[in-house]
Amino acid sequence: MGSVDGGWDDDEYSVIGGKGEIGFIDYQDDKSVCSYNPIEESPIVISIPFPFVDGKPRSVFLGETATDSVTIRNTTDEAVDLWTKIYASNPEDSFTLSLMEPTSVNGGNNSQDFLESYSLEDRMLQPNETLTIWLNCKPKEIGLYTSVVHFDAGDDRIERVVFLLAEDKISRSLASKRPYSKSTRKKQFTVDTFVAGSRPLRAVGRPSKNRLPRYDIPKQVRESIESKQTPDAITEGLIRGNYAIYFKTLLMMEEIQMEEDMRTYDMENVGMRKERGDFLSLVVPGLAERRPSLVHGDFIFAKLANSDEATPPYQGFVHRVEADEVYLKFAPQFHSGNFSGNLYDVHFTYNRLNVRRQYQAVDAAENLKTEFLFPSDCSENRLIETTPLVPITYNLNEEQMSSVEMILGCKGGPPYVIYGPPGTGKTMTIVEAILQLYKNRKDTRILVCAPSNSAADHLLEKILCENAVNIRENEVFRLNATSRPLDDVKSEYKRFCFFDEFLFKCPPLCALTRYRIIISTYMSASFLYGEGVERGHFSHIFLDEAGQASEPESMVPISNLSQRDTVVVLAGDPMQLGPVIYSKYAENFGLGKSYLERLFECDYYCNGDENYVTKLVRNYRCHPHILHLPSNLFYGGELIASKESTDDTNSLMSLVNLLPGRNFPVLFFGVQGCDEREGNNPSWFNRIEVSKVVDVVNKLICAGDMNEADIGVITPYKQQVLKLKKVFDDLDIPDIKVGSVEQFQGQERKVIVVSTVRSTIKHNEFDRRHCLGFLSNPRRFNVAITRAMSLLIIIGNPHIISKDPYWNQLLWYCVDNDSYQGCGLPERQDPLDESQEQEDCVNSNYGVENPQPSEEAGWGEDSYRTEISKPVDEAEWSDGWKS
Repeated sequence: MGSVDGGWDDDEYSVIGGKGEIGFIDYQDDKSVCSYNPIEESPIVISIPFPFVDGKPRSVFLGETATDSVTIRNTTDEAVDLWTKIYASNPEDSFTLSLMEPTSVNGGNNSQDFLESYSLEDRMLQPNETLTIWLNCKPKEIGLYTSVVHFDAGDDRIERVVFLLAEDKISRSLASKRPYSKSTRKKQFTVDTFVAGSRPLRAVGRPSKNRLPRYDIPKQVRESIESKQTPDAITEGLIRGNYAIYFKTLLMMEEIQMEEDMRTYDMENVGMRKERGDFLSLVVPGLAERRPSLVHGDFIFAKLANSDEATPPYQGFVHRVEADEVYLKFAPQFHSGNFSGNLYDVHFTYNRLNVRRQYQAVDAAENLKTEFLFPSDCSENRLIETTPLVPITYNLNEEQMSSVEMILGCKGGPPYVIYGPPGTGKTMTIVEAILQLYKNRKDTRILVCAPSNSAADHLLEKILCENAVNIRENEVFRLNATSRPLDDVKSEYKRFCFFDEFLFKCPPLCALTRYRIIISTYMSASFLYGEGVERGHFSHIFLDEAGQASEPESMVPISNLSQRDTVVVLAGDPMQLGPVIYSKYAENFGLGKSYLERLFECDYYCNGDENYVTKLVRNYRCHPHILHLPSNLFYGGELIASKESTDDTNSLMSLVNLLPGRNFPVLFFGVQGCDEREGNNPSWFNRIEVSKVVDVVNKLICAGDMNEADIGVITPYKQQVLKLKKVFDDLDIPDIKVGSVEQFQGQERKVIVVSTVRSTIKHNEFDRRHCLGFLSNPRRFNVAITRAMSLLIIIGNPHIISKDPYWNQLLWYCVDNDSYQGCGLPERQDPLDESQEQEDCVNSNYGVENPQPSEEAGWGEDSYRTEISKPVDEAEWSDGWKS
């Protein structure tokens, strides 16, 4: 294609002034930029180039030329001078004008005759004459292309703003085929009476010594909460005198919200299929992603569609869960009456067992000493006497050694806290303390709890792999919930579990008391109380990742099993993600604050008194440049980068060749895409960012010895996760973990790629108000950028995420180190005052409206998280998956 870089070859044309500049134009936020009415606008009628299709910019394949005609018609009786100019384009110079259609479009013009430029200067448009010109764009990178074209007709200036979306095959394949529409509320049938179903075999064949009360919500309290009134029990705030009723009220608020949320999964007009073993199978969309979460022993209600309201529903128990199907057993008459073609309405319920355990735990917490629940109220300052120790594990640093010595010297009283920022080795510290107690103090009995099955399994593995201590198999036990699938446990660790007929069980009291180390999740620890393990039986109770659990969850292992001389150790980081709470009201009143975080409101912990807390400051995970920003923003610049070698980082940078000549391990790729939704799914996705993520991952894998398992992709929206997983599966690279920040907490990868998704200011502000995505949640930001060991890559729209002060600092951190590529940058904003950042981060509750739980956890007997999606109009509350 020939081109002229200035005016057209015609002496009668004059020269128009230089080009202008445009920044980011958000067409989704400001609809006026494309709301033209050519008939009413001017006597000079100008058509709209590249009009939107279904409310979205027109799409063009990368490398192809997109072109559209622009007609300019003079409806007056006088000739008019016409000057046409591309005022500005983003990316710069990406659009051109021509008087002929490009040859690559229809092949009708001689390429030698085709000329393109940025302006068509000073033409005379005669009365009733129509001039046709062409606006052209040949994109070189995927993303949104924008241009502003000025038409000066006489004394009038008419403007057209143009958008094009450049795509490749991957992004085009992910385009929504169903326009988004809000899901309608499904009709709800009442369940006052029902026909009981067939329960699965009970996992425990003997009655519990301590039965769990039902803890039904009182009618008056329910009515108050459902009418959005603040119950009297929580108006005063948390004090020693109202501890149990305060948290029980918050739990009621949470439970009522979960009941409401579960209704979104109700199904209408669905069929069931007969299976072997007298089961009926029901396909539940989203079940594989635990939406809803159903486990063995849960139940649903079903009745024939369009049946009379007075007809009682049937209760069906879940006997097996496979992929997206549940295998159910109802009453015999339901099975005999199920014929092909029958359609049913289905109402889902949730398992109340875990919330009942929390009610009971806060009731029992009333028996704990004030120094345990409210250390600030105790005038006596604890002084721990320590003695030097010989470490069992290698390479313990000074802070870790000090922490273990303090734990060994502790005689009970308030919890001892290991404050462990990302990558500082708090799990190693816990394991060292456990091994020291096991090896050197034969009278100790140790309970170790973690928030999820995977975390508890990890602790078991670390304890067993230390060869310096001879751990006797009959003295270590891994306690599992009956709902946990047997195949979920690695074969080499099943010998430390107790199961029968493929179901996990809790051993009887006489067996439990013989173990010196019991490892459990927070919730499964309630089995010990149920079996009659006495308060004070355990000399030491360790709670790992205590910042992720609500206070009632932390009380499940503590309140029933500890007494004054029990040493309780909490390990965690209040600056990382906190507990997952569904009720915004309960969260704001304190359920979203972990017991660990509340302890830091006490001067002993807040001021770093070594008799109460040890802060680990040596980070063994991240490259120093990756660690720099979170250290300054969240930890007062105290973190010390102690990663032994950065050779792998330099190798990665040179192999990938993403930024030639640089060895800076934090990269930012600016991409202007479109955030979209489809069907009745409120979750967002950005297919342009999906394509960019895949491109980066392919380069990483193809460039050298990078394994798929070395790469993790973090993104805040469920739909973006699913789109990425689909593409990776199609490309036969399925071992790359893709998930939310919550799914990556406690994990690490050599390379982390972050897709921020958001590309419009309007939804950006909605996310900010409702604590969605990455924005206005410093803790989620902190976790996201500290998972990478050697290379952190951010893919997102800089104009959007720069509105958040934390992400803004990360953006300019990359820019200042020549580590930014992509679309044009926004205007630079001043960073937050660091002291204010610290205060905001500590004092705010950064809640997750509707997170997803761990792959290991369901709202069954074992997990402490439910997988329930809150129905919203603007976004999916999908940011809280636990792992």
